[in-house]
Amino acid sequence: MSGDNSPPVHIRRQGFDPADELRAAGRLTRISIGSGAEATPIWLATGHAAVRQVLGDHKRFSTRRRFNPRDEIGGTGVFRPRELVGNLMDYDPPEHTRLRQLMTPGFTQRRMRRLAPRIEQIVTEHLDAMEQAGAPADLIGFVAGEVPGAVLCELIGVPLDDRAMFRQLCHGHLDASRSQRKRAAAGEAFSRYLLAMMARERKNPGEGLIGSIVAEHGDTITDEELRGFCVQVMLAGDDNISGMIGLGVLALLRHPEQIAALRGDDKSADRAVDELIRYLTVPYAPTPRTAMEDVVVADQVIKEGETVLCSLPTANRDPDLLPDADRLDVTREPVPHVAFGHGVHHCLGAALARLQLRIVYTALWQRFPALRLADPAQEVMFRTSAPAYGLTSLMVAW
Repeated sequence: MSGDNSPPVHIRRQGFDPADELRAAGRLTRISIGSGAEATPIWLATGHAAVRQVLGDHKRFSTRRRFNPRDEIGGTGVFRPRELVGNLMDYDPPEHTRLRQLMTPGFTQRRMRRLAPRIEQIVTEHLDAMEQAGAPADLIGFVAGEVPGAVLCELIGVPLDDRAMFRQLCHGHLDASRSQRKRAAAGEAFSRYLLAMMARERKNPGEGLIGSIVAEHGDTITDEELRGFCVQVMLAGDDNISGMIGLGVLALLRHPEQIAALRGDDKSADRAVDELIRYLTVPYAPTPRTAMEDVVVADQVIKEGETVLCSLPTANRDPDLLPDADRLDVTREPVPHVAFGHGVHHCLGAALARLQLRIVYTALWQRFPALRLADPAQEVMFRTSAPAYGLTSLMVAW
């Protein structure tokens, strides 16, 4: 299912849709990651029920990555490279439970309500800049590529004067188009900044996420764990929300009859956001799972030690989830999609993502009710090199 010059099977897309070869794969299929002598056979789960089964069973499907081939399945003495320390997706309970409980207060509904006015202000500032620049304007450059990072800096508690540099280092670390050497250098600088920030927050905790965590749990969490968690927050929040803003706007412009839902009450707008999240599903797959014992999934035995990758976009387009899953309908009631994962690793920032998207979409059409593509005939360039699907640019007018 994969050629040497093709992108990995699980990230292939056709516009808004998963690639046909993913749909033809069935509920569970064998694929190879890599090429030539380095190709590794794994299982790819594409069906909604299969994906939920794997993601929902943390006892039989571990997220812990194994770098030492002699490491026994289920062993507790794990070597974890520095870049994975604090990344919740690479921990199993009880380690995962401990860390997640420390982080959860930063993402409560109460905290989201407190953050909402600041998100609205950030969005307004970037819409102002786009309007002042005049049409045509690149929505990605002015809004989708800027708002999520600014919101995350606000959440974490990065000082205003440091935010441009902070985001530059973060993007340099995560940019797959850069050389490994440049990414590593940016990553080291990013880590140094974060560790210096942890030291400041421990002395004088601020009101951001890091300050609140060290104020409440400073003795039970290490600086390295906090650093890793910040990297994960930026990775998951920036690319995913950026991708969703751009793709969501494009999808609505191609389905203009559905924009009205964003002009209704919060419930209608929230329903529309949830359907866009399901329909577009910008994350390709969560951390691969390793079977801890022989398990039957979709009538297939996955043997102990084998790896399973879960395709979130195909699971959310499964006709067993929705009979017309390929149709965008922002008025439908939410379904149990897996765009935010499932089980103990369900996205901690899901409420923040939904809030941010609702604010962006509604503010955008309130400001620009006649928003349209600057050139409907222009080919849209989709972004596939980033950790989440999205657009490289989207020229709009109003």
